[in-house]
Amino acid sequence: MRKAVEGFEDLSSEDQERLEQSGMMLSSENRCGSFFQADQDVKHTSCTYEGIEMLPTAEALKKYDWLKDYYWNLIDKDKDEYTRYVAAQEPRGYTIIAKKGSKNIFPLQTCLFMATDDIQTVHNIIVAEEGAELHLITGCVSSHSVGHGKHYGITEFYVGKDALISTTMIHTWGEDVEVVPRSAARVEENGTFLSNYISMKPVKRVQMYPEARLSGENSVARFSSVVLAPEGSELDLGQRAILEAKGTSAELLSRVITRGGNVIARAHIIGGAEETRGHIECKGLILEDGIIHAIPEIEGRLTNTELSHEAAVGKIARDEIEYLMARGLNEEEATATIIRGFLDVKIQGLPDSLQRQIDAAIDAAEDGF
Repeated sequence: MRKAVEGFEDLSSEDQERLEQSGMMLSSENRCGSFFQADQDVKHTSCTYEGIEMLPTAEALKKYDWLKDYYWNLIDKDKDEYTRYVAAQEPRGYTIIAKKGSKNIFPLQTCLFMATDDIQTVHNIIVAEEGAELHLITGCVSSHSVGHGKHYGITEFYVGKDALISTTMIHTWGEDVEVVPRSAARVEENGTFLSNYISMKPVKRVQMYPEARLSGENSVARFSSVVLAPEGSELDLGQRAILEAKGTSAELLSRVITRGGNVIARAHIIGGAEETRGHIECKGLILEDGIIHAIPEIEGRLTNTELSHEAAVGKIARDEIEYLMARGLNEEEATATIIRGFLDVKIQGLPDSLQRQIDAAIDAAEDGF
């Protein structure tokens, strides 16, 4: 029998359920490693997979001198008030190093848990060396009892030559929690970076704009977001891809539903090298009066780049509901079926275990539909 992740078993049943909704396995089953930080304290770190090392960032910086070149390298510590605040704290969060050629079948899981009304800070560094394949699922969760907490997070991804990093982040915050992540990735030759973001629960405010810099030839980045904004939520979300090497490509995909919340969905692709391709797709569905403001940007800087975008915001078409009702569904069932189809995002290159986790996070929000 797999042992429970240290610290998880001490949580209330309500909080354990919130972790499960965020993709966290309470035991180490089907996970090759786990990290658990509660507020500012690291409670658990383990990794059983040969070739992959996971450490608290403070410990990793002491162990590896070379890691200092990766710390605050992709993100400027003076970028804004939030980065300056994190930079002034002791390093917290996790560091993952996937050694050359390593590949994990089962994903690593990391949990950033807020147990009190305070400010949580993390600085994560993820490195996939040449030919490595690393899969990671992160659950960002607040306790059911947390009121006005704040989470400030820094994450820097380094994708080496012929390497792959897939990261799936699932947010389960509280309705009065403010969240300000700052993340960036650098992708080398033939590397692939897959970033998936799921937020289906109430949250007061999220402001994030992750960036992928494709610096190696034929490298790839794909961002995918699935978001539900209940009343009272203010979400300012986005992704940017910078195509700065020959043959690079990027796809930025978002699905947004509002039930009274306000969402800004940003996306920006810069084609700055020869034979580059990029596409943005943003689709929004208004179930109850709220705001979806889609801002797709494509910026071509030379002749041999192909960039495109499409954005659509609307409501569920009545004829679609009537079509399904004519086939035996009632109106509520027909509406739920359409919404599930809208949120059904299959991500190319994602392991089945992570795709199932995305599907489960959407299923867990069924009552919100």
